Amino acid sequence: MADHDPGGIARLLAIMARLRDPVHGCTWDVAQDFASIAPYTIEEAYEVADAIDRGDLPALRDELGDLLLQVVFHAQMASEAGAFGFGDVVAAISAKMERRHPHVFGDAGATPGWHALKRAERADAGDVDASALAGVARGMPEWQRAVKLQDLAARVGFDWPGHRPVLAKLQEEIDEVRVEFDTLESSPGDAAARLRLQDELGDLLFVAANLARHARVDVGTAMRGANAKFERRFRCMEAMARDDGVELAALTPKAQDRYWERVKDGERDRR
Repeated sequence: MADHDPGGIARLLAIMARLRDPVHGCTWDVAQDFASIAPYTIEEAYEVADAIDRGDLPALRDELGDLLLQVVFHAQMASEAGAFGFGDVVAAISAKMERRHPHVFGDAGATPGWHALKRAERADAGDVDASALAGVARGMPEWQRAVKLQDLAARVGFDWPGHRPVLAKLQEEIDEVRVEFDTLESSPGDAAARLRLQDELGDLLFVAANLARHARVDVGTAMRGANAKFERRFRCMEAMARDDGVELAALTPKAQDRYWERVKDGERDRR
């Protein structure tokens, strides 16, 4: 199937420039800056992942367009500031891909060494951080950052030998969380205990991310699946309750749980 390209990227760049025109543009677009647009950029990346998860190619086309618009938006603002333009973004990523794949675009016998090349690029840019954990962006979702940090530590041998010790560590963290919950139950106003609970919950989630890494399961994909499952089951509970002439919110937790079990039983019967 041939690409439809009426105007191509030049048309989109012209649209974005017009939207940002301080006199004739859109008031909302003109008011934005890098910081205000960044959350939308992240949101659009998740929308792309969602379309992929659903196997919805028409939606993927639209979501990729929305994500591309974010790149164009940032490039337009940078151009207005005299920093760089969209063409510079394209040139930079093209050069980077060729540089990081010398075995494809250069010496056919070269060893890829992706991470070594990234370290060399950071050094050339003046980054003096020599840690094995250098280069992990702080703007990414924290669960993803946890896995990145664990991966980099594992490259120098700092890792569990398999999933079993990680499971044992997970149980240890659950026990520590339970202790802090018990402390808060006896002293609800204990601010220090609440901070300790936050810290222990962080440890628990960090180890859970490590367990997913050892299982070679993407944490984001697993969480999207869990969220979709919960939403599907909860909506079924609501529908069942309405069919019975009641509202879910009016029921006791025990009665609500009976609907939850009915939904789960129905799913098992359909397998």
